[in-house]
Formats: sequence, structure tokens, C-alpha cells
Amino acid sequence: MLDTLESLFKLARERKNNPIDGSYTNKLLSNKILSKDKIIEEINELIEAVEKNTNKIHEAADVFYHLIMYLEANEIKIEDVMEELNKREK
Repeated sequence: MLDTLESLFKLARERKNNPIDGSYTNKLLSNKILSKDKIIEEINELIEAVEKNTNKIHEAADVFYHLIMYLEANEIKIEDVMEELNKREK
């Protein structure tokens, strides 16, 4: 399960360092406005799906993907996020 998330983070970093023309991932990584707009859109779609009890898994996956790209586009390292979460453990 966590391998899938790790693969997405690796993909984001790889594409950021080695862009591929026409790649949607690269569009998100290079356009912070698009990346921000997409994460807001996807979160809203997830909320709507939960409220209507439809397509929740698909929308949740979209949120994860777009959040990972948003974090990477904005130089927010997952390692730092995990460290912050570890500090909050009680």
C-alpha cells in the first residue's frame, strides 16, 4: 500500500528533474496555479462524492495524486511532512 504512495513521490521527483513533453504530471509540477486549482477541485469533488456516496475511492485517489504533485511543485518534501507528523505523536 505505501509502495504506491512512494512510487508517486518518486514519479513526481523524476518528472520534475526529467520533464516529458505533454506530460500531465509535468504540467502540474511546472504550473503552480494549475496545481493549486486542481487540488482544490479534487478536494471539492471528494467531498461531494462522500456526501452523495458515489465514486469516493476514485476521487480520493485523485486527491492523493494531486496533493503529491502540489507538494512537490512547491518544494514541500514528504520527508519533512512525515517528520512533522512524527512530532505530533503522543
